[in-house]
Amino acid sequence: MKTRILFLFFIFFIFSLDAEENETAKTDILFLKIQELESELAELRNKIESQNYLIEKLINESIEPNSSSDSEDIQDIAIGTDIRFKGIEDPSSKEQVYSAAIEALEAQDYDKAFELFNFFVKSFTDEEKRPLSFFWLGEICFMNNELDKSKNFFMELISSYPNHYRVPLAHKKIGDIYLKSKQVDEAKDKYNFVVREYPNNTASSLALQLLKNME
Repeated sequence: MKTRILFLFFIFFIFSLDAEENETAKTDILFLKIQELESELAELRNKIESQNYLIEKLINESIEPNSSSDSEDIQDIAIGTDIRFKGIEDPSSKEQVYSAAIEALEAQDYDKAFELFNFFVKSFTDEEKRPLSFFWLGEICFMNNELDKSKNFFMELISSYPNHYRVPLAHKKIGDIYLKSKQVDEAKDKYNFVVREYPNNTASSLALQLLKNME
């Protein structure tokens, strides 16, 4: 009788462990799915941003006119970068320049996109598109393995526009640069910074997942 009770207890214990492991596995799978969704949302946000200029064209906003001297300066920069030969009829139009940069980015013409975004940050002071242009410049350089230049562009975004919503992701990208450069400790420090300072941001979730992968 005692042996039977012990056997039943053992069977119950085994089933309990299996149930617990199954629950843990389900939790892990759910967490990973959430992480994947957050990553997809980040990518979708990038795509949405690339289409913002189309929306802005439908909104009747007053655009501050450039002074004649500013317009001449922009024309000079445009000539220096051959921007007129890239489909930009009016290089003094920030909408046209930014739109062309986004179109080049979507077409994966990264050299052209870099030139246009670089022209934009040198020519305009737009509080929304200029920081985004710095971000895309950093991304393009990162893809081209120009890590020092990439870091400088992300740092420019962070220092010039500390309250911009792209700042958390820029910090995370700097962590990616450290990781790609085999500077593991610096990468961990930067990822931990993102998790600590921006706990509710998608960049924090991405950084946390990378930290777990590095364990």
